[in-house]
This record gives sequence, structure tokens and C-alpha cells, in this order.
Amino acid sequence: MAIATTMRPLISLALPEKGAARLAGQLLLAIAGTLLLILSAKTKVLLGPVDISMQTLAVLVIAAAFGMRLGVATLLLYMAEGALGVPVFQSTPEKGIGIAYMLDSTGGYLAGFVVMAVIVGWAADRGWDRHPIKLFNAMLVAEIVMMAMGFAWLALLIGPEKSWQFGVLPFMVGDLIKVALAASLVPAVWSLLKRS
Repeated sequence: MAIATTMRPLISLALPEKGAARLAGQLLLAIAGTLLLILSAKTKVLLGPVDISMQTLAVLVIAAAFGMRLGVATLLLYMAEGALGVPVFQSTPEKGIGIAYMLDSTGGYLAGFVVMAVIVGWAADRGWDRHPIKLFNAMLVAEIVMMAMGFAWLALLIGPEKSWQFGVLPFMVGDLIKVALAASLVPAVWSLLKRS
């Protein structure tokens, strides 16, 4: 007898089971997710020498709550909005818009957000979103992969030493805090739902 390895992500509890209503619900959630990503990109916290956005936290929570398919679709919709010139990213329109902005210094991090959604969404689809330690581990791996992608892209533009100094080090503590917070939030919601 085969054991199912896929579980339902948190957001599936709010969606109809099948049909056009489910598709419409998923579309509305993807749009709402992009709005959350825009808001999180524009929300900056001064932590040390750089401004840190809440975007990583939003990506992690969306991926864990939506699961891999809807999470990745939401991130791809967000990237498409940005590619079309909508000022959805942290420093837009001040530092440019569209494809030109996406291929500049933040390009690797933006691509890394999609990979984060794959990793964390995959984990959520397997029930890891119910366990803080398992979810933290998945989110930490996703964070490391995203930072590595951002570092690699930035290193091509400004060299590895400056990329490490300006593109990784200032964000390590803040991003670790965001990973811990995101890994606590979604299992906490599951725990509340089990009690009710």
C-alpha cells in the first residue's frame, strides 16, 4: 500500500475542493500574495548599516501557507508585475523599474525568492509546516540558497569580496530572525486550528 507523501498546505483549508470556485480562489490568493510582497518590499527596518525589508519574511510565510504550486505561482506573478515595470520591488521606482532593475544588483536575490518558494512550499506540501523545527530547517536551507544566488549574481557585478561585504554580511542576522519568525508563525496557526 502506498503512503501519500503530499499533505494539504494551510491555505487549502480556505479553498473550495474543486472547479472554477477553487481556481478563482487561487487567483485571488496569488494577487493578495503579490500585494503582501509589495507591502513587505516597501516596509524597511533599519538594522545596522543597511535598510532591511520584510520581503524575505513574506516569501517564507507565503510559501509555507500556500504550498509549492500556489506559492511559486504567486512569486512568478510578482516577478511578472516587476518585469512589466510596475514598481513592486524595494527600491523601485527610485533605482529603476522593469527588467533593467531585475538584472541589476538584486537580480540574484529576486530569482532566489522563487527558489525559496519551491523549497519551503515543497516542505509545506509534505506536512513540515506543522512542525517548527522541520519548517525552520527547510526555511534555513531556502534562505542559504537564496543568499548564495544573490551573492553569486552580485559577485559577477562588483566582485566576490564586495558582494560578501555588502550583499550578505549585513543581512545575516536580520534574515535569521525572519526565518525563525516565519518558522514559528505557520505551525502556530496549525496549532490554533487543531484546538478549535
